[in-house]
Parts: sequence; C-alpha cells; structure tokens
Amino acid sequence: MILVAAVLIVGPAVCGAHRVGRAVGLRRAPGDQRPSRAMDELEGVWMMVCRVDAVGAVRVGEPTEEVRGRPRRPVLPEADPFYQPPNDFEWAAAGAVLRSRAVEVALFGVVAQRFPAWQLLYRSCDLQGAAQAAVTTVLLPAGADPAVPRPLLSYQCAIDAVASTCFPSYALQRGAQALGCVPQLELLLIASALARGWAVSLPDHEGLAGNWGAPREPGYRALDGIRAALTFAPLGLNPSTPVGLWGYSGGGLATSWAAEMAPKYAPEINVVGAALGSPVGDPGSAFLRLNATRYAGLPIMVVAGLRHVYPQLDRVIRRHVSAEGREILQSVEHLSTIAAVRRLSHYDVGDHLDVPLADFLALPEVTALFQEIQPGGHAPSAPILAVQSVHDQLIAVDDVDGQIARYRAAGAHVTYRRDRLSEHIALHPLAAPLTLTWLADRFAGKPPPEPGAKTVWSTALSGSALRGLLGLTWVAAKVVMGRPV
Repeated sequence: MILVAAVLIVGPAVCGAHRVGRAVGLRRAPGDQRPSRAMDELEGVWMMVCRVDAVGAVRVGEPTEEVRGRPRRPVLPEADPFYQPPNDFEWAAAGAVLRSRAVEVALFGVVAQRFPAWQLLYRSCDLQGAAQAAVTTVLLPAGADPAVPRPLLSYQCAIDAVASTCFPSYALQRGAQALGCVPQLELLLIASALARGWAVSLPDHEGLAGNWGAPREPGYRALDGIRAALTFAPLGLNPSTPVGLWGYSGGGLATSWAAEMAPKYAPEINVVGAALGSPVGDPGSAFLRLNATRYAGLPIMVVAGLRHVYPQLDRVIRRHVSAEGREILQSVEHLSTIAAVRRLSHYDVGDHLDVPLADFLALPEVTALFQEIQPGGHAPSAPILAVQSVHDQLIAVDDVDGQIARYRAAGAHVTYRRDRLSEHIALHPLAAPLTLTWLADRFAGKPPPEPGAKTVWSTALSGSALRGLLGLTWVAAKVVMGRPV
C-alpha cells in the first residue's frame, strides 16, 4: 500500500514537471533569484547563527546581516553564505557547530511540514583528514518537548548525484526546486521516524563538492553531524543518547561507511544499530553491470564525483577519454538523479575511450580505485541489519552478499534478509516496517536477533509488517496534506 501511495504522490509531480518542459534537476546559476509564483507565497523565517569561540564553545548570537538578507526562496548551497565556514574553523573540534539556522521543510518544496527543523554547519573532514565544513538538517517531531529523552536517527539520504540540488539541506527546504532528486521522496519515510518520537539528522554526506562514491568520508560527515546534533541545545539530546543509522541504496552505502568508521573515528557516540538497505556492496561491479543499460547515468555520476577526490582518476580520464566524453562527465555534475538516468540511458563509456573498456578498467589506477571504494574492509561494532532484493535491477545481490560476508568474517553482528519478490525501488518502503521495528528495539536496549542470513519471499509478508505498512501509509498521507507528524 505504501508503494501505491508513493506512486500516486510522485507520479503526478514528475509527469507535471515534464509537461511544462523543465529540465529536471538542472542547476541554476549562482545568485539566480528570478521570481516564481509558488515562491512568492513563502514566508521568511528567523535564522539564528552559532559562532565558535577561541576555545571551541558554541554561542548562539543574534541574526546577522547575512541571515536577515537571506532570500525568501532557498538558494543553492554554492551560492548560500550559510555554507561558508568562518575563519579558523579548522581549529574547532570535529562535530563542533559553527553556525545554525531554523528552516522550513516541505514535501517537493511545496507542502510545508509542521515539525521544527534546523540546519547545522559543523566541522568535519575529507578523505585525507583535512578540515571541511559540512551541513546536516536536524528535525524534531511536531510538538516535541526537548526535555523528554529521545533517541537520534541519522538517516543518510540517497543523494546519488553530484549536483547540490540533491543535497537534503537544499532539496527538503520549502521553495526548493529539486524535482528528480531522491531525498524529496525519502521524506515520506523519514517522517515515520518522527512519528515514533525520534530526533532525526539528515547529513549532506557527500560534502559541499558532491563527492558521490568516495569512501570513508561520508561516514566522517554523518558521524560529525551526529556529534553536532547531540550538542545542539534545541534538540535536547546528550552524549549518552542512543543513536541509530539508516540509509538505502546510495544512502545505504554512506551508512555502511558511518558504521565502519564509528569504532575508531567516533567511539564516544552511542551507536546502537545500523540498518543498511541495498548498500551497493561493490561500486566497481555496479559500474560494469550498469554501463550501457537504461541506468548507465548512475555509474557515470559516480565517476564524476570521484574525479573530485582522486586526481589520479582525473589524469587517466584526460589521457584516455575523448573531449566529447569529458563534456558528458562535466554535464552530469549539474543533473538530478532522475534527469541523469533519463539523459544517459544506454550510454556506453567505451564509446569515448581510446582503448577497449576492458583495458581501461585494467589500468592500475582504476583497479586500485575500485578496490578502495569497496565497503566492508572495517568491522562495525554496532549490530547491523541488512536488506537486499534478490532480483534487484540496480545492485547485484552477489555484491551485497560479499559485503556482508566481509563484515561477518571480521566479527560483526549482522542480520541479513534477502527479499525474493521485490526489486530495488519497492524494497525500501516494503522493508521500512522491519527496519523501523529493528531500530526501535535497539533504542530500547533489547538484544539483537541472532546473526545470520535468511532469504524470504518478502519482508512485508507478516502481520506486523502489514500493520507497519498501514502506519507508513497514514504518516505519508499526513505529510502530503501538511498535517503534523
């Protein structure tokens, strides 16, 4: 039922966008503030700016001129001064809040939601450990009392793009123009966590450059976003707050990195469980599998994101990829996920290489890169729930099997469910009741189920799962109607 509801909700919005002839998800030029009739009705919100003092303490100050002059419609992160860290932020502790502001979340940028939300700019780091600023959007249930203890869920959205239109900090704001970006759809499931009384953190885990596919650093940003949320007074959390991780597809990959990095990078965080939905398993294998298929745009965007992180990959591309091929790589950096999939359907990377594709993939720089970006090399210390469709059209079940096998060989506690009847898109909502219940049990301190793998006809074929799907449908309906969650 939740899948039917999602189709009924999403279909008209996407089709309507194509009817009016807009290029889905294209990035607007920085500073473009052309008026929009839908945007004219937006109401301004007061923003509070946090400053880090010389010893790293956070002080909440009065709204600055930057905040007072902020447009009523959100601008893209690269044109928004909020995303620029203050001078000397490198000296702040990892996860220190550098700045904060209240924001208004809306479904598809149009249907305003009634739960409180803020954005936190905080100190994190990149793959090499160099200081970087990152942003997370933090939520509380409608009417929540910050004095009441509650767990924190860090939900890693399936950003699955390089374009900043798909960052949750932009895509989920009221007035955002981000059709074709997956986080706008995921809000329907995120709301179910709020309905359970949980606080939620939604990090921009790719960083400000959109480094899709990069290893480890998505975990750093998610964990530092948790650190920021735990110290942000309006949420009412504390260092001992139980923390859960959840993500699906590209978000499942980012959640894998967060779970793997947590024991050494953020051992003080009380991570009680991590739920990995279709977590890719082997990005290199996915590249080979999806090239020249209708989903070829997905691996092309991963390559575009990895160029930001690996200079050696960029050199190889410049040496072996034609000018036309490089233009295609550059163009996808401005596309939403759905727009890239549509535009690059059945695109074959080999068409723009000066060597056979097999020879290109056998280059030492490429093989080493594919090995480095593969998750599963570090054992998570928290219990893991993993779900994967046996007949997934995007992510091979064998690749996820391999990731889970690496975790189990390293001693991780993993409960793995393989679903026969679903496919990639349907599995996320269908497995959501199982996932939410599993996370709720971890928050309650219950022991995790026995580790092991099990193949089932469907994760939704049980009385509790069907009741959970009814509950998800009701919550999604409230989101669509703008009712409190």
